[in-house]
Amino acid sequence: MNTTFAPPVAALGDDARAAFLVRTYTHLLGAILLFAGIEIFFFTSGLAIPMAQAMLGVNWLLVLGGFVIVSWFASSAAVRAESKAAQYAALGAFVLAEAIIFVPLLVLAAVNVGPSVIGAAAWTTLIGFSVLTAIVFFTGKDFSFLGGLVKWGMGLALVAIVVGVLTGFNLGTWFSVAMIGLAGAAILYDTSKVLNEYPEDRYVAAALTLFASVALMFWYVLRLFMSRR
Repeated sequence: MNTTFAPPVAALGDDARAAFLVRTYTHLLGAILLFAGIEIFFFTSGLAIPMAQAMLGVNWLLVLGGFVIVSWFASSAAVRAESKAAQYAALGAFVLAEAIIFVPLLVLAAVNVGPSVIGAAAWTTLIGFSVLTAIVFFTGKDFSFLGGLVKWGMGLALVAIVVGVLTGFNLGTWFSVAMIGLAGAAILYDTSKVLNEYPEDRYVAAALTLFASVALMFWYVLRLFMSRR
């Protein structure tokens, strides 16, 4: 990230850091609510079922691969976006893309298990995110060392998905568990990066980065809960 013209928020005063964090997490909440609103629209309008049927018509592992690729794109866009307009465009586009990719998973969860599993996965994700965020805030530890692990983990996950597509191998429960662990590492790393590297005018991009990690964890928590029912 280029911080030549704008110092990271960590180098500023307490008031500036507090304002940055309030803006960042307000936008993160807004992104989560927008995601939920889009999903509600898809389901109440009757679009969810045909969308799910179309996406499930291809190999399910291709959908998983698309999810990983979109998550990568989000992180890259968050780093590159400098203007407010570009940051908002990246955030809005990513939330919409995630909402679309989540449709078949949510339909399968609602039909095969029951709508309650979605709520349980959402609350579990929220609690996990809150605990991991608190660890970063209260320990003050720099988790930047996890960056390499997260990148390699995402790469290996994509390779596993490609191998699964080519061989028909089923990525089962342990893959979901591993991906939840990777999502947890991503939350620690991204939260630390937001606190230590982002300039105070990049709060929208910071919210996008955090939303990508939350979505990754929610996806695999829901998959794990579905596999246990």
